[in-house]
Amino acid sequence: MNIIFLGPPGAGKGTQAQKICAALNIPQISTGDILRRAMKDGTETGLKAKSYIEAGKLVPDEVIIDIVKERLAMDDCRNGYILDGFPRTVPQAEALDTIAKIDHVIELAVDDQVLVERLSGRRVCVKCGATYHLSMLGGKTNCAVCGEELIQRKDDSAETVLARLEVYHAQTAPLIGYYEKKGLLQRIDGAQGMDNTYAAILNALGVQA
Repeated sequence: MNIIFLGPPGAGKGTQAQKICAALNIPQISTGDILRRAMKDGTETGLKAKSYIEAGKLVPDEVIIDIVKERLAMDDCRNGYILDGFPRTVPQAEALDTIAKIDHVIELAVDDQVLVERLSGRRVCVKCGATYHLSMLGGKTNCAVCGEELIQRKDDSAETVLARLEVYHAQTAPLIGYYEKKGLLQRIDGAQGMDNTYAAILNALGVQA
């Protein structure tokens, strides 16, 4: 089963993808991860990507597509995979159509205001990386695991979250329409709690819990 996960930052995409991958015994494929791996392994496409990154340029779609194609050809993808963070644009989706057959596109939908509250309330331990939310801390400012200070990352400030959401909507709105026309898109309420969201995704995929 070949699946694409779409969703704004903070929607729980990565967490749900991990759970679904474990349930179906298929790999989760993140473009960031495979880019870093291709560059580390020194593959031809990895070296191409590295040259763009070192020059401070965006990696072109054709290089990204070649790296994705290499990854999908690996043995662990024979029974399917989840693409997380790719495609990001309609041209990337059109290119993906030439190298893969997608069975399901899952969109985790969460209102922007909920996402801003969810992400801007996140606090991270400076030492061990443990993550908390203000709503659960009860005024505490230190990590329950190691006792170090909890901080708000720059990426989690309300202003930064709103900017990230603007980029997501600009890039992804056309992508949602693209997969809707193909009859592949299934929209899941990502604000209904982790377990309910997971169950809804399984149901949308036709998988028994």
